[in-house]
Amino acid sequence: MDDLNLLADLIARARAAGADAADALLVSGTSLSVQRRFGRTEHLERSESRDLGLRVFVGQRQAMVSSSTVDRAGFALLAERAVAMARVVPEDPHAGLAELAAPPDDAGPLELDDAAEPDAEALMARAATAEEAALAVPGVTNSEGAEAGYGRSVLALASSAGFAGRFARSSHSLSASVLAGSGTGMQRDYDYATSVHLADLEDAAKIGRTAGERAVARLNPARPKTARIPVIYDPRVAGGLISHFASAINGASVARGTSFLKDRMGSRVFAPGIAVVDNPRRRRGLRSRPFDGEGVPTAELLLVEDGVLQTWLLDSRSARQLGLRSTGHASRSTGGPPNPAPSNLYLRPGTLTPAELIADIKEGLYVAELIGMGINMVTGDYSRGAAGFMIRDGVLAEPVAEVTIAGTMQEMFAAIVPANDLVFRRGVDSPTVRVDGMTMAGG
Repeated sequence: MDDLNLLADLIARARAAGADAADALLVSGTSLSVQRRFGRTEHLERSESRDLGLRVFVGQRQAMVSSSTVDRAGFALLAERAVAMARVVPEDPHAGLAELAAPPDDAGPLELDDAAEPDAEALMARAATAEEAALAVPGVTNSEGAEAGYGRSVLALASSAGFAGRFARSSHSLSASVLAGSGTGMQRDYDYATSVHLADLEDAAKIGRTAGERAVARLNPARPKTARIPVIYDPRVAGGLISHFASAINGASVARGTSFLKDRMGSRVFAPGIAVVDNPRRRRGLRSRPFDGEGVPTAELLLVEDGVLQTWLLDSRSARQLGLRSTGHASRSTGGPPNPAPSNLYLRPGTLTPAELIADIKEGLYVAELIGMGINMVTGDYSRGAAGFMIRDGVLAEPVAEVTIAGTMQEMFAAIVPANDLVFRRGVDSPTVRVDGMTMAGG
């Protein structure tokens, strides 16, 4: 393919310039988005891009250069500049190409490329349906608009070790954001959906209706008193807890000693029965990929089994630092080096329905939105602004806002109880979860 031929030529130029090894990444993208508010198109944008990145190694020294101009005539100069940079940077004893890189599996079974490319009119109609459904909800008084988008990217990666791979990914998205009430008592909420294939995108009217209903439900919030209570996380915020966990088992952070889980490999981190999975091989997954950013083949990985931490998320550099092997989780852009990152990450569901999870709570908090990032990844301390609903006698009660929930992630992970309502929507997904023993600071 032409993309891979281009990369092969660039790598050859790098070797000729004095690089001992090299890899190159080419990302081509097309996107189209529209925004509509009160029946008028406020934004229409189409963009196309091609970005090229070259990484070279001179001994244990490495350097990276990037360019938005993909022209063979400039490859020699680009390669010479990269090699010159590598010769003057400090040595990195862990630098190098991935040892596990191999010819990738065919990306076809992953079904990452949807042939259905919508035009601007189709996106406008989708956004209109979502906004109109939101505005039709009684109590909705204003709109921040609805947005629909489409994108397609093609990623090609090659290395001097003989790896060459390429795959394409499409995406369809839709969101709506509205306000309810009036004056200083207005409340805002939203809903959104993203999918690889248009056929899997959630219904536009449902997206709008959900946004409107959520905004109305939050009207006239109270500020509850400070208490130590059970907290229920709605699925759209529960995924944040799993993201924090992924950050804590990031191999680069573990190698630096900046993770509160750095000494917990093989230890119980969650309650018995809990499983956390990363699956880059999910069919039509938002973050699925046949190989990672270093050409390492991907595979489903059980991060937590029966509550016990099984592995870190590793790229080749962090794996060398820790005396391990890459798990195929290198993520990179054309302008920077690889770093570990999850793909389709999720918490396996439990057996209780959300209603059953809440039923025995005398007083608690149902969190629908989180604000701020008061997370200390070194100590595990957790403190975030929140809004949602009080739970009284096992059911949702009055809305609340301007509260803070706090604890430590060590205690929170150990206390997590998942419901059975897992839906794959966001790339990092979780069912509704319950965490007992958190501190809620209110009025």
